[in-house]
Amino acid sequence: MHSHQHARPDCPQRRELLSGRSIDPLTLSGNESVADMLDNVFAASGFNARRLAEGAQLYARMLDAGATVAVTVAGAMTPIGMGGVFSALIERGFVDFMIATGANLYHDLHRAFDMPVVQGSAEVDDNELAERGVARIYDVFIGEEETLMATDNVVLAALEGFDTRRPFSTAKLHHHLGTALWKLAPHPERSFVALAARHDVPIYTSSPGDSSIGMNLIVPQLFGRDVNLSPVLDVIETAAIVRDADSNGVVEIGGGSPKNFYLQTQPTLHQILMDRSKGGHDYFLQLTTDAPHWGGLSGATPGEARSWGKLKDAHKNNVVVYSCASITFPLIAQYVLARAKPRSHRRLFTRLDGMTEALRDSARKNPELAKSLRP
Repeated sequence: MHSHQHARPDCPQRRELLSGRSIDPLTLSGNESVADMLDNVFAASGFNARRLAEGAQLYARMLDAGATVAVTVAGAMTPIGMGGVFSALIERGFVDFMIATGANLYHDLHRAFDMPVVQGSAEVDDNELAERGVARIYDVFIGEEETLMATDNVVLAALEGFDTRRPFSTAKLHHHLGTALWKLAPHPERSFVALAARHDVPIYTSSPGDSSIGMNLIVPQLFGRDVNLSPVLDVIETAAIVRDADSNGVVEIGGGSPKNFYLQTQPTLHQILMDRSKGGHDYFLQLTTDAPHWGGLSGATPGEARSWGKLKDAHKNNVVVYSCASITFPLIAQYVLARAKPRSHRRLFTRLDGMTEALRDSARKNPELAKSLRP
């Protein structure tokens, strides 16, 4: 039977379109390690398996390029133990600063004191759990008295040695909490907040009132001790870190406020301060289950973020893996731990004041900014 389609003449464009890597039956033998699986199996496939491999390779590439790397964290990651993955990356020098929801930091603190966070079930009667003093995060059970209220006491005890009267950023607060864990906790090494403090990795929370750490801050405030936590200082410090870097990259776990709080550092510089030193972030990796057409990607797709000047390019060095980060992030972390060389710790926390002053000095000397501010 003859085809009814007309034979297309050979052309260079068609040959180029069909010049990609051949997708052959995947070979598992010899690729038993996670890194080899990603490089030789997932990368040879398609769909989100291939995106996962590309994302892992992108993280390794930004590390090898010497980028200042941020990790942003939304969703309930530390309740399922992801703090151990953060710690491994921090110790290797693969995370320079972080932006996380306050809840992820609060639930990390439990581990340093061996407070109960256990596997439970999503198929339960939540009325019964509430009556018995057990809180649930999907299939994770947490004790109200043994864990939550006990951690509240830890936060308040740590605040005793912290001067809350002078304006401070969330990075200053979290560094103090992490440092205090090395004195107060039996197992501070189980907390990534403590590890970050030891290695001077700043940790920011873009919505500090939206967590139990923020909730505990009302106690000193209500009882006569001013708490001058300043979100504006967070905006300034994160922009200063990005401005100081030779190149910038990010691993976004989920979306939410942490994602855009990082991405907005670029418009803060060029749109608000008219600082032309940067032109968008250089590397972008997001692990998400959101779809762009629901409006829930929190800073949007890389292409859309490019239109806001948040990324340097709409296509290059950008990967979005549409899958659950509880699966994808440990695999990507294991990949870079195997493939990338350890980096010296940049200890950005110790440089915050200097970077902030450099940003302030540049803004004050910027004639374009000065002109725009004239009445």
